[in-house]
Amino acid sequence: MTGKEDKKEESTSGSNREQGNISLQCPKLTESNYTQWAILMKTILKAYCLWEAIDSTEKCPKLTESNYTQWAILMETILKAFCLWEAIDSTEKVDEKKAHTMKAMIFQTLPGDILMQVAQYENAKEVWDAIEVLYLGADLVQKARLQTLRSELETLKMKENETISDFSGRLGSIRARFKNLGSTLKDKTIVRKLLNSVPKKFLPIVATIEQYSEIDTMPFEEAVGRITAYEERIKSTDEPEEYDPSKLLLASTNNSGNSHGRGRGKGTGHGRSAGSNDQNNTMPSSYIRESKNRKQGDWMNP
Repeated sequence: MTGKEDKKEESTSGSNREQGNISLQCPKLTESNYTQWAILMKTILKAYCLWEAIDSTEKCPKLTESNYTQWAILMETILKAFCLWEAIDSTEKVDEKKAHTMKAMIFQTLPGDILMQVAQYENAKEVWDAIEVLYLGADLVQKARLQTLRSELETLKMKENETISDFSGRLGSIRARFKNLGSTLKDKTIVRKLLNSVPKKFLPIVATIEQYSEIDTMPFEEAVGRITAYEERIKSTDEPEEYDPSKLLLASTNNSGNSHGRGRGKGTGHGRSAGSNDQNNTMPSSYIRESKNRKQGDWMNP
């Protein structure tokens, strides 16, 4: 029995060795054979127990310019879950297969320019450390930019002639910049900023929102919508002074009255002047004859 079992084990191990020594030729990828190439490559990699390095990368985050901290945390967790983190953490010699699997997983999450910079390193630990050095400076710059952005948000105020739509657009732009830097500006923060930054004419609607609504759970879009509706309401009730018809009619009446008064004054003045001259230069004819007779009588009868 023992001899037969030994022979069976030898034959099994021999067949395994023969299977392990089989050389599988990988297909060449061209412009038109991707589907066939993918099927064959997947089969070959599974045969060599290497497919897990590809399959696991679907869960790995992509490294960007602003997410290094999150990327490093997630990658460490994933690599530990696949029992590959020891390739970085261990000071002893690491299994070569695990090291290459981990290296492949990391490479597939890197941008093209970063991949070319770290491809020169042999083992996974060197690759990991090189990425950390490359992004450490960027991480410090990111923190400085976030601090500058927070200061900009604190000093932001709505102008008197600015609309709610324009001001909310500026707030939305700052919110997007926070997101690009890997941070999040919560709704309650930006809603409170909106309510505290509007001019005094919006105080009634701000007081209503603060009194009857839950600001900490209110979406930013809802707050903008309520204040915009109030803005449209006050626009419809406050017409500009130059377009007030009653004031225009009153001004027109006053101007007309002043014009007639000046005309009468001038006419009266000229009439009096002319009348005065006529009165001085023209007398009734009877008065003239009587005056002449008196003078002649006086001359004749001294």
